Amino acid sequence: MTNVIHLNNLDEAQELIGANDAHLKALESEFEVTIHTLGNEIRVKGDNSEDVSKVETILENLLKIMHQGNTIGLRDVEAAIQMSRKDTLEYLEDLYKETIAKDFKGKPIRPKTSGQREYIEMIERYDLTFGVGPAGTGKTFLAVVLACQMLKDNKIKRIVLTRPAVEAGENLGFLPGDLKEKVDPYLRPLYDGLHTVLGVETTDRLVERGIIEVAPLAYMRGRTLNDAFVILDEAQNTTSMQMKMFLTRLGFGSKMVVTGDETQIDLPKNTPSGLIESVRMLEGIKGIGVNHFKAEDVVRHPLVTKIIRAYEG
Repeated sequence: MTNVIHLNNLDEAQELIGANDAHLKALESEFEVTIHTLGNEIRVKGDNSEDVSKVETILENLLKIMHQGNTIGLRDVEAAIQMSRKDTLEYLEDLYKETIAKDFKGKPIRPKTSGQREYIEMIERYDLTFGVGPAGTGKTFLAVVLACQMLKDNKIKRIVLTRPAVEAGENLGFLPGDLKEKVDPYLRPLYDGLHTVLGVETTDRLVERGIIEVAPLAYMRGRTLNDAFVILDEAQNTTSMQMKMFLTRLGFGSKMVVTGDETQIDLPKNTPSGLIESVRMLEGIKGIGVNHFKAEDVVRHPLVTKIIRAYEG
């Protein structure tokens, strides 16, 4: 069985197939098809008619997205493949219609998977949201993006970003430098998100003015955070008492997002994770959202998704 997709010109064909045919190779690795290009045509061939039809539909949907002025890459192809697997490909276009915010260069930031979209909707709806799942799913980055947008819209007065200073058995006391130099490496991923949305100069200025605070979790004790967007990153490395302390900092007019990966716990042996415990106790309570990301929501290199699936067994 062979299906043919006709394109308007060679430039359109080149973007659809990707550099060195990367997009077509990704499709061939997931479905029992072979794909060939000839001028302005893409031919999808295979013995499995269902796979041929799925690949044709994926390419046609990606083509629609391109016609709307979007540039597609390998991640977009991977997202389309995953949505096709789950029979949700009809919603692919919707992901490109929704802009959460724009980065400091003016480029739109959008959810890249249905899981990310659900997560964003939860954060907008609830005052407390948990984002739980593997690395690369955008848990922290999207929370930072929404926090920055709410700050721009004057819906909050400040952003507070925090994480526990526990990493793979290392201890801050053994690291060189003063407290800031000891702490900064642990908070760098949070700064990366801020720099993407606001730029380095604006981020530094807001940090200096105290409108953005990036601090270790221990600094949260004894405080009540009103009119703030508060993000706890790497929450799998909190103890039960630390998590309780953090969650009870929630003040009026504030939003709180807790992110973490239950498979990457660096706490001492026999120390229960505060993230696992809190999700178990609080999931289902009205006003609290819990979004469980899956391997399909990974927005890093396609191999990361396969690595996560391999570890999941």
